[in-house]
Amino acid sequence: MSDTNMTRNATNDAVPPALKKAAALLGYAALVFAPAAFAQDKLPNYPTKSIRLIVTVSPGAGADTITRAAGQILSDKIGQSVVVDNRAGGGGVIGTELVARAAPDGYTILSYADALLLLGATKRVPFDVLKTFEPIVTMTSQPYILVIQPNLPIKDLKDFVAYSQKVPLTYGSSGIGGTVHIGMERLAKASGAKMMHVPFKGTAPSLIAVMSGEIHMVAGSSIAAGSAARTGKVRALATLGPKRIPTMPDLPTFAEQGLPGFSLTNNYRLFAPAGTPKPILALINRIVSDGMHSPQMAQRLAADGAQPGERATPDEIKAQLVKDYVALEKQVKELNLKF
Repeated sequence: MSDTNMTRNATNDAVPPALKKAAALLGYAALVFAPAAFAQDKLPNYPTKSIRLIVTVSPGAGADTITRAAGQILSDKIGQSVVVDNRAGGGGVIGTELVARAAPDGYTILSYADALLLLGATKRVPFDVLKTFEPIVTMTSQPYILVIQPNLPIKDLKDFVAYSQKVPLTYGSSGIGGTVHIGMERLAKASGAKMMHVPFKGTAPSLIAVMSGEIHMVAGSSIAAGSAARTGKVRALATLGPKRIPTMPDLPTFAEQGLPGFSLTNNYRLFAPAGTPKPILALINRIVSDGMHSPQMAQRLAADGAQPGERATPDEIKAQLVKDYVALEKQVKELNLKF
């Protein structure tokens, strides 16, 4: 794969072998969506240079992997390089503020999950996220998986709660106020388990912390956490989605174990600074959505417990995010968390 046709990591730190398997999505995208598979597709004046995708997590995390696959699809279709720039830290604030200040010209794009709304709901950024960004496309949806140290005497939810009464369980996340932080606090309240939050700069370092025994557990995307669990260095305790993952049929949900209705899933999306021309949003939306919904890519995503994001226009996504934001504000208030 040439430099022109591959996405590049601007801060490519070492990633443990257990997480490198997830990066196979990038190579798979390059195979399926090679230049020969697509005709060149551009607007009259866009793009004329490389596009930068700012991802708010460290290399190896699920969002990073999906962003690279989407970047490859976009690059091969439009004939310009797409650079993936990892800006982890600050619970997503660093990367988000960078894109918020960028010109609305389609050359600096934010890759973020549902946690973008949480940055606003928890007042961790000094701007209205719904007014500052325009959603472009939902790349994928996937559940989280809870993985723990393999030597812990915890087999199910009952053991999980009982053990936490003796030894408060430490859990990692990619930052304060993020989806995992809020989701795990919801789990603690619903189950009665005692847990302590330990924030990291991404899913990858928090998984490493579980492997090394620094923390007890972490909830990660089915892509990153599932890959780590298959190495045996962490043990999957449950899928936090509403149903079992086809490729991990023996892994139960917490809903099945006594927490009906509990679910923690995630959507990975691309966002542009507000004011970005609508034809650019529509172009990227179509290219990335078509690529993710191709039979080959959909099959590959399914192997990791994920699925292509629901097809929707930028305006339709925006309408849904407005509704989700109201629900998140209520949730944050009920949990009484301080940030």
